[in-house]
Amino acid sequence: MPTQNDGVMIILSSPSGAGKTTLVKLLSELENFEISISHTTRKPRANEIQNKDYYFVKEDEFKRLIKNEEFLEYAKVFENLYGTSRTPVIDKLNKGKNVLFDIDWQGADQIKNKKLDYKLITFFILPPSKEVLFKRLSNRDMKDKLIADERMKKFSRDVLHWINYDYVVINDDLNKCYSKIYNLIQAELTNDSKDYDLDYVRKHVQKLTN
Repeated sequence: MPTQNDGVMIILSSPSGAGKTTLVKLLSELENFEISISHTTRKPRANEIQNKDYYFVKEDEFKRLIKNEEFLEYAKVFENLYGTSRTPVIDKLNKGKNVLFDIDWQGADQIKNKKLDYKLITFFILPPSKEVLFKRLSNRDMKDKLIADERMKKFSRDVLHWINYDYVVINDDLNKCYSKIYNLIQAELTNDSKDYDLDYVRKHVQKLTN
């Protein structure tokens, strides 16, 4: 049963390449913040470690977890399945840990719709421009630019989900973006005033979608 001493759920979502994973890792270095490790059916990237970055599983195992209703959320992204196990998250929250989620808008919607009795703060991370995003995607360890092109096509659709988040933060500078998110989290936890310009966000979204 949730209590006042429970942790908080903090979701970071973004179009692919906007920097949410890096930001989640930085936030996880804070005291009492922990990352929720997702299951995925995709293959590990060169620098990823099993049971630390992801639980890499076969599709049959993933579908078994779905059937057993063990996921808090799950979604198919770029032909791969991703999901968050319910039990480890609830255990961390009940121990007073603030749990960070690195998930896309589909997973965020599922968690919000479950209406769990824990405080939830959601962030949507955007790049400064489509040109910067394409450069970031192209610099990843990918076989060719075709993957970057495909993700850029999905970008225009993903951006439209910004309206469903508590806050939208533009990652034009990693340190500034991190500080903005950190300050907003602290303001939420202490019920303090928030430095947040929604009009600026709307104008930036218009620039990205034109």
